[in-house]
Amino acid sequence: MTRRVVVTGIGVIAPGGIGTQAFWNLLTEGRTATRPISLFDASVFRSRIAAEVDFHPEEHGLTAQQARTMDRAAQFAVVATREAMADSGLTIDRPDRVSVVVGSAVGASTSLENQYRLSSDDGQLDPVRYDPAVTDLYRHFVPSSFATDVAWEVGAEGPATVVSTGCTSGLDSVGYAADLVREGIVDAVVVGSTDAPLTPITSACFDAIKATSPRNDTPATASRPFDRTRNGFVLGEGCAMFVIEEREHARARGARIYGELAGYATRSNAYHMTGLRADGHEMAEAIRVALHEARVNPDDIDYINAHGSGIKQNDRHETAAFKKALGSHAYRTPVSSIKSMIGHSPGAIGSIEIAACLLAMRDNIVPPTANLTEPDPECDLDYVPITAREHRVDTVLTVGSGFGGFQSAMALTTADRRLP
Repeated sequence: MTRRVVVTGIGVIAPGGIGTQAFWNLLTEGRTATRPISLFDASVFRSRIAAEVDFHPEEHGLTAQQARTMDRAAQFAVVATREAMADSGLTIDRPDRVSVVVGSAVGASTSLENQYRLSSDDGQLDPVRYDPAVTDLYRHFVPSSFATDVAWEVGAEGPATVVSTGCTSGLDSVGYAADLVREGIVDAVVVGSTDAPLTPITSACFDAIKATSPRNDTPATASRPFDRTRNGFVLGEGCAMFVIEEREHARARGARIYGELAGYATRSNAYHMTGLRADGHEMAEAIRVALHEARVNPDDIDYINAHGSGIKQNDRHETAAFKKALGSHAYRTPVSSIKSMIGHSPGAIGSIEIAACLLAMRDNIVPPTANLTEPDPECDLDYVPITAREHRVDTVLTVGSGFGGFQSAMALTTADRRLP
C-alpha cells in the first residue's frame, strides 16, 4: 500500500473543556472531570456520577433549529468537525473525493429517551403526546443521521458511514476511514466518533451488570484504572473528529501533519458479551497485526494508550495482551488511561484517545493515569501514575476493548517515523 494516511485536523468535545487545547490541558495537568450527574435525577441509581460535558449549543454556533432537532451527540459531532476543519485548513474542491465516517455506540439515545418519556404514561404509549417542535424525530431512530449531519456541515459527497461496534467504535471508525484513503476511494475523510449516553436507561443498564463505579461520595477519584481498589468505570460523554488525508494530498497543500495512521486491526473473541479470556489473546493478535501493517517492531512503541476502563478483568486482560504482544518491551513502555480523568464515553472514547495520542506525539508528553495510588500486583507495568511525564513519543499504540468481545488496536507514528 503506497498511499499513506495522515491526520491534519483535530476537534474535541470532552468533559472538562470544549476544544482540543482545553482537553489537552486537563490531561497534562492530571485533573479529573468526573462529578455527580446533573443531566437527570440519578438518585435511584447505584452509580450516580459521570463525566459530563459543559455544552450549550448556542454558545458554539449552532442554530436554534439545530439545537432543537439534532441529538446532543450529533451536536457534539458538528461542533468538533468545525474545529477539525478549521485546524486542518482543508478546502473541499472535489466533494466526491471527501468522505464522512462517524462512530457511535448508542446513537441518539438522549433524544429517543426524552421523546419516549414525553409520549408515554407508565409505559403506555399515547401517540397524541409528542413534542411538535421535534419535526425531525425520525432522524433519531436512524444512526446514520450522524454522518448525514457532518456531511451537510462540510459539503462532503463521498461515502458516508456510521460505525457502531460498542466501545471500539471510536477506533474502528478511524481505521475504516483510513482504509478508504489507502484504497484510493477518496483523498480525505472527516472522521471521528461521538456519544451522549448519559440517560436514565443507560445508567440502569450499566447498574444492572455493576460495570460502573458506585463511589458517589468521591466522584473525582472514582475512576481508578489499574488500581487495586478499582470497582468499575465512570460513564462519560464526548466527541473527537479528525481530518485525515492521503499524505501527498496533505503535503501538496502545505498542511501541518500531526501524525500518520500507520496500522490498524480488529478482532472478536467469539466468547462472551462481557467476559474476557484471561490471556488477552485476541487483543494481542490485533496489536500484532496493527504493528505489522505499520511496519514497526514491538520495541519501537514509545507509549501505549490503554483501554484502562477500571473494570478488574479488563485491566488485567489488556495487561496480559501487552506482555504477549510486546514481550519484555511492555515493561519498558509507559502506559496510561485517560479514562481516569474524562470517564468512559463508550462509542466516542476511542477517537478521543486517538486525539490524546496525536497530542502526546506533538508535545512529547505522556498523559497520566489519575487516581492510581495502590497498583494492582497483577497490573505490573509502568502506568504513569498521577502526573504527566515528558517522554519522547514517535510511535504510539492505542487499543480498545468492547462489549461483545471486540478488540481493536491502532499504531500511530510521527510523519517521518515509518519506514519507506
